[in-house]
Amino acid sequence: MELETDAFMALLTPWGEALDPQNVLPDYPRPQLARGNWLNLNGYWDYAFTPAGQTDPPASWDGRILVPFSPEAPLSGVERQLQPDQALWYRRTFEAPAGQGGRVLLHFGAVDQSCTVLVNGRKAGEHDGGYLPFALDITAMLDDGPPGAEAVHSGSAGAAAAAETGEAAGQEIVVRVLDGSETNGASRGKQKLDRGGIWYTAQSGIWQTVWLERVPETWIRDVVLTPLDSLDGVEIIVSLDGAAAGPGAETGRETEAERNPPAELSPEAGPRPPAGPRPPAESRPEAGPKISGEVAVFTGGTEVAAAAFVPGQPLRLALPDPRLWSPEDPFLYDVRVRFGADEVRSYFGLRTFGTGIDPAGHKRLLLNGKPYLHAGLLDQGYWPDGLYTPPSDDAMVFDIQTARDLGFTMLRKHIKIEPLRWYHHCDRLGMLVWQDMVNGGMGDGRAPEPVPLPGRGSRSDRRYAKFGRSDASGREAFRREVRETVGLLRSVPSIAVWVPFNEGWGQFDAADVAAELRELDATRTIDHASGWHDQGAGDAKSLHVYAVPFHIRRRWQRDPRVIVLSEYGGFSLPVEGHTWNTKVFGYGKTLRSRAELEKAFTALHREQIEPALREGLAATVYTQLTDVEDEVNGLLTYDRRVLKVDPAVVRGLNADLLRAFVR
Repeated sequence: MELETDAFMALLTPWGEALDPQNVLPDYPRPQLARGNWLNLNGYWDYAFTPAGQTDPPASWDGRILVPFSPEAPLSGVERQLQPDQALWYRRTFEAPAGQGGRVLLHFGAVDQSCTVLVNGRKAGEHDGGYLPFALDITAMLDDGPPGAEAVHSGSAGAAAAAETGEAAGQEIVVRVLDGSETNGASRGKQKLDRGGIWYTAQSGIWQTVWLERVPETWIRDVVLTPLDSLDGVEIIVSLDGAAAGPGAETGRETEAERNPPAELSPEAGPRPPAGPRPPAESRPEAGPKISGEVAVFTGGTEVAAAAFVPGQPLRLALPDPRLWSPEDPFLYDVRVRFGADEVRSYFGLRTFGTGIDPAGHKRLLLNGKPYLHAGLLDQGYWPDGLYTPPSDDAMVFDIQTARDLGFTMLRKHIKIEPLRWYHHCDRLGMLVWQDMVNGGMGDGRAPEPVPLPGRGSRSDRRYAKFGRSDASGREAFRREVRETVGLLRSVPSIAVWVPFNEGWGQFDAADVAAELRELDATRTIDHASGWHDQGAGDAKSLHVYAVPFHIRRRWQRDPRVIVLSEYGGFSLPVEGHTWNTKVFGYGKTLRSRAELEKAFTALHREQIEPALREGLAATVYTQLTDVEDEVNGLLTYDRRVLKVDPAVVRGLNADLLRAFVR
């Protein structure tokens, strides 16, 4: 690829190397709520760094950045770290999506951490939190929009920059970003300004697709799809937004075109995206049977079930000859939802999750009512050229398919929320997902003590200061993000387990958080405190074991929860020409050759994991899928160009693990 920078790019993935800046991540970003009329805003934007206190757009711009790659990422063309005392500004012009009437919604997949959005020089709204999508109705702010929308951006700095470059003015978006990384307690995952070891390069700003879509005055806001426990049907709840959503609908504030306050930016799902202006209450139709739409379910293009729905009310559809979803047969039903002039496409997989007892009396995770081995890999979701942002759809598919080809059935998505297309590929390829929530808190956000021995070292997580959680507002922000994450991902077929806390990082009230998760989503299992500081809640006795032998303890067998080894292994092998730097960091042995790695990997599973599975171990998560920066303990190198192990060896070992599991 050709980028507008002379910066040295030390490590590129094949997809980063082939990236076309004019066609960046072009696929529709929301596969379970898809419309046809949309406009992708990825590509080159203007950018500038200013002092954090500057609230007016800059008079001049530093250059061009390739969105949606963060400025710290090589693929952005910038390669500069945003500091807590700086603001990052973006600007581009656009034309509204084709069509007339209705509403125009501006979507951001994710912006890290806090942002303010201006449209045509007017404040459209603000958003806090770097991992969740949000949207706003910008209809009233567009030039040639509804009466009352003012064209006030013509004299702005952005318009001046457009004039200097000869760029057509059109409509204008300006985004201002602040990112405190680990300095303010906000959710940040494994990002750290002083990176190293288990902490990775902090990234900032826009890191997922930005896009526009035109919707009718009343539009379909959300479709929640839940397989029935009987595995012969699906429950569907359709939510609306806009003028005819009806009393009681969760509509947003009016836009600034009607009131002084800015439009509220809201999550894409969970709690909801914002609505546009609403007519007076007396002119809105009452919610009830008269307001209905149609939902239809298809297999291979053939309709198998259909019914009318009332917005906000559960609809249950029976499915003839139901075909279940599993990693071995990841069958997906297609869904079409129509309401008035709006139509969206979605899908679901017919499956259930839970826990139960196998014939040998061991506690197991269940898939579709039967014991199922979750043989997984830890997946950080980092890329040497894109950081948080995968360089292409094919890059995402490669990671998932490689894990499948090695015989793994699960990926633990570690302290990151991926673009929705990543989950779509897990759904269609057949890969179970354990979804971590994103940690926050001050400092490292965990109790300062030596690494606990397996199953020990737990302390009360109500001692907030010990876990960097003294700030009550920070605790509430995390719980809000948990609710929004469940709302965003609740219909994803492949997600089997929620993991709210990991190794005590920013942990607090884990038992209460697990209980709230259960209320939000009773269809999945919960690993409430992965690795350390077990509070006795959730569905799993969760263990992290590195560098010492692992075996099942009798007290774990007496625990009513399933036993899961949610991190282990971590053997390191640096591969010359494919490392991010000269450091070597891992959690277990450091090996010198592929043969040594395969020998150690084989011995670990034969001597420790297989016996543990026969004695009640229910799931495993090997560290890890890929190298990440200093960490060279991946089965793949960081650039995804070298698989460090013979795939036949790993497949064979995973097959043996399954045999041990079912004995």
